[in-house]
Amino acid sequence: MAVGRKTIIGLCTSIFVVWTLFVIPYAQADIYLYIDSEGVLHFTNTPTSSNYKVYMRETPMRPKAWRPIQNYDDVINEAARENGLSSSLLKALIHVESYFNPRAVSKKGALGLMQIMPQNLELLEISDPFDPWENIMGGARYLKAMIERFNGQLPLALAAYNAGPSAVERYQNIPPYDETQRYVEKVMKLFHLYKKS
Repeated sequence: MAVGRKTIIGLCTSIFVVWTLFVIPYAQADIYLYIDSEGVLHFTNTPTSSNYKVYMRETPMRPKAWRPIQNYDDVINEAARENGLSSSLLKALIHVESYFNPRAVSKKGALGLMQIMPQNLELLEISDPFDPWENIMGGARYLKAMIERFNGQLPLALAAYNAGPSAVERYQNIPPYDETQRYVEKVMKLFHLYKKS
C-alpha cells in the first residue's frame, strides 16, 4: 500500500505532539521543523540553519511555588510593619522576584526570596541571603529606601528595585528597558490581586 507524503507528515506530527506532551512536559522552548530533500522531518529546539522554521511556540507554564506562600506570612507581616509597607506589596515583589523560592539565584547573581544583589548584603545587614527572615527584612528595608528616594511614587521605586536607582534618576521615569517595564507592571498587578485576597 502506498503511503503519501502528507500522511507520513501527519503521522510524524501526531507522534511528535504526543512526545512533547508526555515525554518532555517540562521543556520550555520553541520547536523548529525542517523537511529535507528526502522528506525526512527534523525537529529541534536549537536550529542550526535557516532551513528550520518555527513549528510550535512554547508558552512556559508558571512553576508551582517553591513552598506554600503562607510559610512566609509571619516574616512578611513583620517586615511590612517595621518598614511601613503593605504586606501585599511585599508578597507581590517576592512573587515576581523569586516565586517564593528561598534558594533562588538569578543570572545576574541576585539571591534569595527578594533577589538581593551581593554588593548590597552588608548594607542591608544580611549575613545569609538564603535565610528567609534576613532576606525579606533586608529587601523590605531596601524597598522602603527606594520609595522614600522617589517621593512615594511606587512605580518608580519598583523600577529602581529592578534596574537600580541611578537608571530611574537618569530617565526621570521608569527606564525604557523592556524587562523593567514588564517587572513594574507585574508587581503592580499582583499587588492589587494580593490586596483583594
